Amino acid sequence: MSKPRIAVVVGSTREARFADVPTAWIAKLAAERGDLDVEVLDLRDYPLPFFDEVASSAWVPSKNEVAQKWQKKVAEFDGFIFITGEYNRGPSAVLKNALDYAYTEWNRKPAAFVGYGGVGGARAIEQLRLNAVELQMAPVRAAVHIVWADYAAIKEGKPIADFPHIVAAAGDMLGQLSWWAQALKAARGSDAAVAKAA
Repeated sequence: MSKPRIAVVVGSTREARFADVPTAWIAKLAAERGDLDVEVLDLRDYPLPFFDEVASSAWVPSKNEVAQKWQKKVAEFDGFIFITGEYNRGPSAVLKNALDYAYTEWNRKPAAFVGYGGVGGARAIEQLRLNAVELQMAPVRAAVHIVWADYAAIKEGKPIADFPHIVAAAGDMLGQLSWWAQALKAARGSDAAVAKAA
């Protein structure tokens, strides 16, 4: 079986975003494991309008061409790492919107999270976990939380790799993501084989 394909989804499109720093770090760390095929998926490349379809793509095909492109890209992956800041105790609107513009493409795939900001993005991540469950994803337990003190030092140029507690959390998260990505990829393959034989 080929290595699971993992998308690192950059959950901010702001010009002055911090998200690029943890994105580059976690993508490199995940790729270095050797058991995951990693690609960065930047929402700036998918300028989705605020959700404006007749219904979820679970029920009605999307008409918007960018949405169709987004859905096709999401379908290529076996799992996801979402990079999220925390905005008023939740994730960014652009990330929630991107989640809403797909449905079946997320199903039966694991989701992991790297958060930053107030309490390390924990409240944003908790909301995203609920969204992931509704999208029939399998959110992993471990997450990376970059709290304000670490965030400030990293913004000043200190490498994330210099924070042992962040690196340890990332190791736990990536281990869980890899296990679930491989298990669910095999299960989806088994389902497809059964459906084909029927």
